[in-house]
Amino acid sequence: MSFGGVPSGLPHRASLSGAPSVSSGGLDGAANGKKVPFPRSNIEVNLKNHFSSKIYTSGSPLSGDVTITTKRDVRFDSIQILLVGSTQTKTDGLNSLNLVTHTFLKLVMPIPESTYPVPRVLETGQTITIPFNFVIPNHLTISACNHERLSGQLQDQHLLLPPSLGGWDKDDMSPIMARIDYSIKARVLRQADVGSKMVRIMEATQPIRVLPASAEDPPLNISAADKLYKMTKSKTVRKNLMATRVGQLTAEALQPSAALLQSDGLGIASHPSAQVSLTFEPTSADMAPPRVTGVSGKIISHTFYSSGTIASFPNLGTWSQPFDVERRGVYSASTPLPSMKVSHTPWAQRPFAAAVRRDSGYSSDVDGNCGQDGGFESDSVESRSNREHQSRQQRRQSISASNGKKSSKKAASTSPIYHTTTLEIPFKLPSDKKMFIPTFHSCLASRVYTLQLSLDVTIGSTRSNVTLTMPLQVGIEYSTPEQHGVSLPSFETAVAEAEADAHLQPRVIRVPEYEFNREGSALPGYGAR
Repeated sequence: MSFGGVPSGLPHRASLSGAPSVSSGGLDGAANGKKVPFPRSNIEVNLKNHFSSKIYTSGSPLSGDVTITTKRDVRFDSIQILLVGSTQTKTDGLNSLNLVTHTFLKLVMPIPESTYPVPRVLETGQTITIPFNFVIPNHLTISACNHERLSGQLQDQHLLLPPSLGGWDKDDMSPIMARIDYSIKARVLRQADVGSKMVRIMEATQPIRVLPASAEDPPLNISAADKLYKMTKSKTVRKNLMATRVGQLTAEALQPSAALLQSDGLGIASHPSAQVSLTFEPTSADMAPPRVTGVSGKIISHTFYSSGTIASFPNLGTWSQPFDVERRGVYSASTPLPSMKVSHTPWAQRPFAAAVRRDSGYSSDVDGNCGQDGGFESDSVESRSNREHQSRQQRRQSISASNGKKSSKKAASTSPIYHTTTLEIPFKLPSDKKMFIPTFHSCLASRVYTLQLSLDVTIGSTRSNVTLTMPLQVGIEYSTPEQHGVSLPSFETAVAEAEADAHLQPRVIRVPEYEFNREGSALPGYGAR
């Protein structure tokens, strides 16, 4: 992968505290390459109705003002107020630590010329107040993700706003190697000479925490190559450790619906449930199916991070490849689930079909039989189970024949019936113990969750268990304007507000420049933070 763009040096380190950071005074002489001490000035970002633990989501307004007070006359050229979002990853290099920063969001507040004093000098003891108004967007612009990708669906995910990663009051199960920060920045800029670069002589930062709303994604198309998930598991069942087998138990799970949290990330908006189908194939018709005596589970978070852009879904396929040019890592943390109650339908006894229909090999993944009109008729659960059993039986007989065993002896020990049941296992996220940020995929980092269930089964005096691992999407529900403290205006009011000053309207995303920093290199992205 090539790294283009204009080198911009080391990335700027964002403030990690909950209080605004202020820098001024000593930077005034930086335009001439020297730092000259003088009385410290003051610049502050004042965010209305803000407190350290407040959480913002999609559509949340960010209103307030920036106040600047100096203790000496300071010449300047412009003032910037920005809403910035950035991702930072750290990976081990050959001889040093690779530090990469991607600024994916940069909303710029237009400041009217009438706001500036004439001449542009911050006079001693005078206070300048500049109002601002931002709205947390739902999506990024397409220029926020313009690297090479293996699918268009991945770009759709990369253009969604990622949540804040790291710095939460509760453990959000993220490593120090990956971080996502949001902040409102105020800067006073000065140009030393005509045509030279603007220099920051004052800066203040107000960090905020963001949990963007997210819609439920379609179920994943999981294949055998996706090592993170185990949706089907078969196990031989015995009466005791030394006895011959009495049957085979197969468990198959469906991907549960998304677990949605409220917009504050604390309350639970939906309680999903896992559905597991069990099939027991006994060796004799008089063998009763096993009893499900309990279930335990845990939710595992997986945080993927990379020193280069991610071109495919990290949870599908194999994430870590030997001798990769890009350094990659994954951090996993598990959280046990509270006790769960299992409800299941009674075991149903079903006969196997007497004849085995040979498959032509075409459309073997289609659940249907071709009718006389050339269409497909949907199969029943019983017919599908019959075909699956027949396929397994054919494989067993083929293996027996290749080992010199008589297939007729194998078939004679196979029962003509099988048993099925379906388990419904409701669960809820332990959000009181951990901070579950929503599932997301971005250019440098991703977060996914897996639900691991272990079923305890008993047959005779023998206990056994079957463990399945399935994907779980965690999302944030969409909130209404009223939940943000904003009421919907009437049509007349909306028209009147549209004619208000430009600096009081929601901001738009600036045309991107270049910044995707990694120690002297750059990738296309947004301009200097």
